[in-house]
Amino acid sequence: MKLAVTMTTPEVAQPVPVALFAGPFAERLQKAAACGYHGVELMVREPAELDASAIVGAIRDAGLEAAAIGTGAQFLVDRLTLVSADAAVEQRAFARFCALADFASAVGAPLVTIGSFRGRLKEAGEGARERLVERLRACAEYAGGKGLRVALEPLNRYEADFVNTAAQGMALVREVEHPAFGLLLDTFHMNIEEASLRRAVYTVAPRLWHIHLGDSNRRPPGKGHFPFGRFLRALSEAGYQGYLSAELLALPDPDTAGVQAARAVRRLMRRYTDTG
Repeated sequence: MKLAVTMTTPEVAQPVPVALFAGPFAERLQKAAACGYHGVELMVREPAELDASAIVGAIRDAGLEAAAIGTGAQFLVDRLTLVSADAAVEQRAFARFCALADFASAVGAPLVTIGSFRGRLKEAGEGARERLVERLRACAEYAGGKGLRVALEPLNRYEADFVNTAAQGMALVREVEHPAFGLLLDTFHMNIEEASLRRAVYTVAPRLWHIHLGDSNRRPPGKGHFPFGRFLRALSEAGYQGYLSAELLALPDPDTAGVQAARAVRRLMRRYTDTG
C-alpha cells in the first residue's frame, strides 16, 4: 500500500473542501513529497485548460506518481452529474468524463474515481437508475479502452441515494458487468453506513481499486473515532495493494491537514500493515 493526497490542478480556481495543501501547484507537490506521500489524486475541473506534459513534469520533479484522477470538481464546481433531469447536463458530464479519462491516460494515472459526480436518482426523473447504469457502463468502456479503470465510491445516505454501502456497490459492479468498473471505499462514509468494516472490505476485495481516508469527522486519522487499525488490518489480509488517499476536510488549513494526515497514516501503516 502507498500513501496519496488529494489536491486540485491549476485550473481549479474555486477552493474544494477536501483538497489539501496550499500554494502554486508545483509548491503543493513539493509539500506533499516532503511529508512522505508517494502519489497525488488530482481533482481536475477542465482538462482542456491543462498542459498534461507540464503536469507530468511537475509530478515527476517532486518524486511523486499520479495515483488517480477525481471527478469531485465536476460536481462541486460545475454541478455536472452523469444522471440529471436535464439531458444536456448528462451529455456534458459524459463528455467531461471522457476528457478526464484522456487526461488520466496522458499523465499516467491508472483510474478515474466517481463520487457525487454520479448524481441523485430522485432528482433525475423517470428511468434515472437505468440511464445511470448505462452511463457507468459507457464510462467503463471508454476508460477501459485506454487501459484505465473506473472506481465508484459508495457514499453515505445524506450525500447519495444510490449505492451507500460496499454490498450495494458490489451489486452494481455485477450489474454494470464491465472489467474496467470497480469500487473505492472511503472511511468517512463507511463509518456511517457499514456494520462491519472487515465484511465490507472482503465483500468488495475482488474489485477494490482505491481507498479514501478521513476520520469519522472527516478530519485526519486520529482526530475522530474511526478504527483505522482494524480497517488497515482487513485491507492487508484481503491483499489490497493500492493507494490510501487522504481525502478529508482541509482544517484547520490545507497545509496542516495534509501534514497531520501523512503523519497519522504513516504511523498506522507501520503498525498495522506490511507496507509501512
